[in-house]
Amino acid sequence: MMDEQLFRKRADDSLAALNRALIALSEEVDFDVDFNAGALSVEFERPPGKFVVSPNTPVRQVWVSAHSKSYKLDWDIVENAFVLASTGQTLKELIQEAIGKQLGEDVEL
Repeated sequence: MMDEQLFRKRADDSLAALNRALIALSEEVDFDVDFNAGALSVEFERPPGKFVVSPNTPVRQVWVSAHSKSYKLDWDIVENAFVLASTGQTLKELIQEAIGKQLGEDVEL
């Protein structure tokens, strides 16, 4: 298991990069992004919904709550990213798919 300091750096870097990509996308499609206290939230008015992405330091995972489901992503050395083991999706891919599903259209982060 990676140490806490390395996990925090990877999580912070991953969420900051995701935040930048989401801000750019939010200029094209309708949702709001908030990155506060290490957690990232994405809120939609139509249809209403909210996604939350946050690090869980004790277990060294990034947790995502979207579409009434919870996803737990682990660091993958090969992908150099947090990855959902069951699908192989990176954090960015998972959020991209979730936003597309929420909006009913394909989006690209």
